[in-house]
Amino acid sequence: MPDYLNHDESGMNPVDSDMGSRDIYFSNEDYAKIIRDYKKSNGNFPAATVKKKKKGTTVVSTYLFFIIVFCVAAVISIYAIFCLNDLFGMTKSKDVVTVSYDQEIETPYEAIDILADNDLIVCKNFCKLLIKFETTLLSRQTSLDGPFQPGSYSLNGKMGFENMLITMLGEAETADTVRLTFPEGFTVADITKRLVDNEVISDKNAFLSVVQNTQFSYSLVSSLTYKESVPFRLEGYLFPDTYDFYIGQGPASVVETFLKNTENKITEEYRKRAEELGFTMHEIITIASIVQAEAANNDQMSIIAGIIENRLKDPTNWPSIGCQSTSDYITNKLSSTIGSTGHSADYYLGFYSTQITSNVEGLPEGPICNPGIAAIKAALYPKETDCYFFFHDLNKNIYTAKTNSEFRSLIKKYAPYLL
Repeated sequence: MPDYLNHDESGMNPVDSDMGSRDIYFSNEDYAKIIRDYKKSNGNFPAATVKKKKKGTTVVSTYLFFIIVFCVAAVISIYAIFCLNDLFGMTKSKDVVTVSYDQEIETPYEAIDILADNDLIVCKNFCKLLIKFETTLLSRQTSLDGPFQPGSYSLNGKMGFENMLITMLGEAETADTVRLTFPEGFTVADITKRLVDNEVISDKNAFLSVVQNTQFSYSLVSSLTYKESVPFRLEGYLFPDTYDFYIGQGPASVVETFLKNTENKITEEYRKRAEELGFTMHEIITIASIVQAEAANNDQMSIIAGIIENRLKDPTNWPSIGCQSTSDYITNKLSSTIGSTGHSADYYLGFYSTQITSNVEGLPEGPICNPGIAAIKAALYPKETDCYFFFHDLNKNIYTAKTNSEFRSLIKKYAPYLL
């Protein structure tokens, strides 16, 4: 028996005592168990029993632990990236979103909810927490505490959520609105003048720059890019209608108001019909704009559309569509705005003049005005005709002809001043 189980005289048993006839006292019951086991084994301590973990189970547990840690870290990292993207707009789209509200917004937290509802931010709770932190512990030059005045604001994710809030604080000059009507056939130049005259926009050049350069997500215009040969990229897509605008609304917001209406007006039926005719929707809008400019009334539109499309289907015999309105667009309609494009009228005539004597084959580079729905329908559903010529007299009556000789004969009789 090991020495440490013996006790001196102040204890219980002397070292040389017979273990079988003596009692040993332990204050710890674990030791008592050891002695019981010792007695049962006739003086030999049983071998210690050690439970061993299976090696495979340990490895699996380790891998599982690291997988869980990795997944948690990945989720946190992804969320952090989204938060930073909301803050700085690093990978956000430049597409303009118009945010409008009619009542004053009292707190930035409500404004952040509006940004989230318009898909301009993802992590709105993070944004709210950041605003709360900045409000409590930091000072800013521009307070984002609100209130946010009612109005319509042009925003995009690239701005970052704080800059969007700053814009919502004060871009709109007033909550006052003005109702404006833009007739069929108005050009970008006409629309710009009306907007400026009614104080919807204050900077003509800023508006024209948006028309020419700003990308919008609407399907009709998303693929349209800046072209040197086109005075205004969105000509033809600012749908003629009656609109309510805020005074001082801002150029991008105004343009989007037009485009949203255009997108709704050009239905899926119209788009499929254009495909059936073998035209793109852009070509249909271009044809419709010429029809709008050439026709004296709605009844004449399908006739003119039929003649134009007859020529387009036979470019060998009719390389030019022979319309004066395309030249007039450059020389007359753009007179007040052409200076902002960086090119002269003569330069653009090389891409837009479709008279018989010009070098432009087929359609001009783009629409020449903003056509209404009647002109668009006429381009999509033209009147079937064998004619390739048309003209008007002074009373705006229309005359059509199949051949050049017939055309000249009719002019000589009804409009000799055109010869």
